[in-house]
Amino acid sequence: MGTVRGCFAVCGLSAQVAISTAGAAPAESPTGLDRSGMNPAIRAQDDLFGAMNGAWVDHTPIPPDKPEYGLFNELRDKSDERVRKLIEEVPAGSASEWPLSKAAAFYRAYSDTDAIDHKGTGGLATWLHQIDALDDRAKVAEWIGHAQGTFRTPFALVIGPDYKHPDRYVLTIWQSGLGLPSRDYYLKGDASFASAREAYTRYLATLLREIGDPDPGAGAADVLAFERRLAQAQWEPETNRNPDKTYNPIDVGQVPKQSPGFEWDTFLQAAGVKKASTVVIAQPSFDTAAAQAIGETPLPVLKRYLKAHVVDALADVLPKVIRDARFEFRGKSLRGLEQDLPRWQKAVNAVDAALGEAVGQAYVARYFPPDYKERALVLVKNLIAAFRESIDGLTWMTDATKQRAREKLAKYTLKIGYPDKWRDYSGLQILEGDALGNEVRAGRFEYERQVARIGQPVDRAEWGMTPQTVNAYYQKSRNEIVFPAAILQPPFFDPDVDDAINYGAIGAVIGHEISHGFDDQGSKFDGDGVLHSWWTEQDRAAFDALGARLVQQFSQYEPIPGHKVNGRLTLGENIADLSGLQIAFKAYRHSLGGRPAPVIDGLSGEQRFFLAWAQAWRGKAREPRQLELLTIDPHSPRRFRANGAAVNEDAFHAAFGTKLGDAMYIAPEDRIRIW
Repeated sequence: MGTVRGCFAVCGLSAQVAISTAGAAPAESPTGLDRSGMNPAIRAQDDLFGAMNGAWVDHTPIPPDKPEYGLFNELRDKSDERVRKLIEEVPAGSASEWPLSKAAAFYRAYSDTDAIDHKGTGGLATWLHQIDALDDRAKVAEWIGHAQGTFRTPFALVIGPDYKHPDRYVLTIWQSGLGLPSRDYYLKGDASFASAREAYTRYLATLLREIGDPDPGAGAADVLAFERRLAQAQWEPETNRNPDKTYNPIDVGQVPKQSPGFEWDTFLQAAGVKKASTVVIAQPSFDTAAAQAIGETPLPVLKRYLKAHVVDALADVLPKVIRDARFEFRGKSLRGLEQDLPRWQKAVNAVDAALGEAVGQAYVARYFPPDYKERALVLVKNLIAAFRESIDGLTWMTDATKQRAREKLAKYTLKIGYPDKWRDYSGLQILEGDALGNEVRAGRFEYERQVARIGQPVDRAEWGMTPQTVNAYYQKSRNEIVFPAAILQPPFFDPDVDDAINYGAIGAVIGHEISHGFDDQGSKFDGDGVLHSWWTEQDRAAFDALGARLVQQFSQYEPIPGHKVNGRLTLGENIADLSGLQIAFKAYRHSLGGRPAPVIDGLSGEQRFFLAWAQAWRGKAREPRQLELLTIDPHSPRRFRANGAAVNEDAFHAAFGTKLGDAMYIAPEDRIRIW
């Protein structure tokens, strides 16, 4: 990247707008930007991310218990600390704050590693004895059915809205069964993947040894070979993004004929889904290949495979030697960690998974001021209005499709902060001092809650994230955008700072989620959440051509030597980043009401907006973790999210006066403008 040393050069603007970062700059300026993290030797025209975050990247180590670190991680730690405080305030044995008291009992049991060590592996006895007794393929299928909601098996049963009838829940069979992060780890010859396979083999051998396997080394090799066969049959993650390919409904009675060699009827009955008349097969070729693999693999190998996954699933609530082995593999080898998360934080994460809304109710009451919801709602509505304006101004879309796009946008459901109705956990049994049992019961409780919905009306009031989650999402079958309370806080959302910062940070996040309804896959669903083609062929072709250009752009980025971003896997998120940034800027300009933005700390409003966008993506990842993300994550690495969207935004180039020769300059005719 080209740089100008000693100052943050702002080209094409008056001298008053230029800002010098020499001398003692305050860590927090009146703009809401963290100036201490900026690198004055890097120009925004060459590297927006580096200009805003370069000093932070150079001088901030990734904590030893984190695979990656940045603003999102800081907020997640803050959220975890708050949840910890809420839980630890509940006295043992107290029922006065139920259901929070149930979450507190879960937390205490999970945190008590002395009790866990004392119990040993005895809590696994029932499962292991069941596996030992499997003497034919039908019983294997039955066990895999009983394991749903608790352990990883080759087939995962998922209940969700039917893509063609989104008012009803349907059963889907999804590919699963791998202990490594993705199929690439089994099939690619790269040294990093080979090292991960070796570490996984050692881990499997440890697990098998701890439960008394007579030849754990050979057992580990057998398990890895079986999983490799599953990996060969699995679909690539970019294909799994496509609902046209993964929506394959058939009569449940046709499953054995389509994928012979596995006792499907026995499996589904044991899984408790007997009332399902229709099932969606997400990856038909995988089901056929996996059924054949199960039918041809010797029973002793299948039993070792099932046992290894039982122990792995529960490793964190088993004795220290197993916990340590899990960290050695999943923490150190796969993600490059130097030490494990503190036990209290792992306990908080486990509580969130098991009783998330029980905690969320208390979290909102203490940490989410009522006016935040109203202020966020104003931002969301402004972003939707800006998106509607963008639709009106599209040059590549015909009027007929524009009208349908407006209709879809008008039907968006907005969810901000927390659900109106909290989940009922009264049927979940949590016992003091029974960490393993609590984990198993919580998994089954949620699975059985889901199974009971098959064929029932979709609960449109339900949330897919807890209020204490630092994230947001768009749900295509419900056509809704959801912003939990924990992301609606500084530095993403701060009512006390300049609007340019809020629009550049949380505004772009909101715009991102709005845009997901119109990305390469979300755009296949209409305003009622129905999967069908509502575009003209001409418009879809024009949209796909724009997407292909974005795929090409991001496929050139190489965060690790020899490993580039998968532009096809990340296309939906890249469309949402680009579109979200563009409509957030438009909404920011509208918020000024025709008045010029004030110059603050030598920065124009437009510059503050884009710097806030870059600051939101502040972060970095350890190389092993980055490698993992490149194979499984539909998001691009943070640096490329910040820069990759900005280079296509005309307002960015105007704000910083980019010109030919600048590293981030793209000629106007080559910039990608989608929504």
